[in-house]
Amino acid sequence: MNAELTLYYDGRCPFCATEMARLQSWNRAGRLAFVDIAADGFDPLPLGLDMAALNRESHARTADGALLVGIDSLLAAYTLVGRAWLVWPLRVRFLRPFLGLAYRSFARHRYTMSRWLGYRLPPRCEDGACALKHPFAK
Repeated sequence: MNAELTLYYDGRCPFCATEMARLQSWNRAGRLAFVDIAADGFDPLPLGLDMAALNRESHARTADGALLVGIDSLLAAYTLVGRAWLVWPLRVRFLRPFLGLAYRSFARHRYTMSRWLGYRLPPRCEDGACALKHPFAK
């Protein structure tokens, strides 16, 4: 069975990776697929995006090719795994602009926020090849 939604996430972000693991644990029906944009060899070109866009907000692609960005991608993912109740505020029309802004701010500062939340960040470089630069990695 093909996934109904493919999530593109930053696997070097501890918070992001943890949330994707949580979604995967709820993904018993296989409705979601996951792609780590920080993985070696990931190419954003088939999506019609660049890495800067993918790093600004989460993205997801539906089985019919529609691209969902930001809170829309999260709402779709949680809904498909039967956990829409966890993100119900994302459905409230007057809250969406504020939640979208808050999400974009979180995404921009996800490494700092991960650190504040107690997550340990991976090293900036592995095997001599640097992927993403973390502002506080040594």
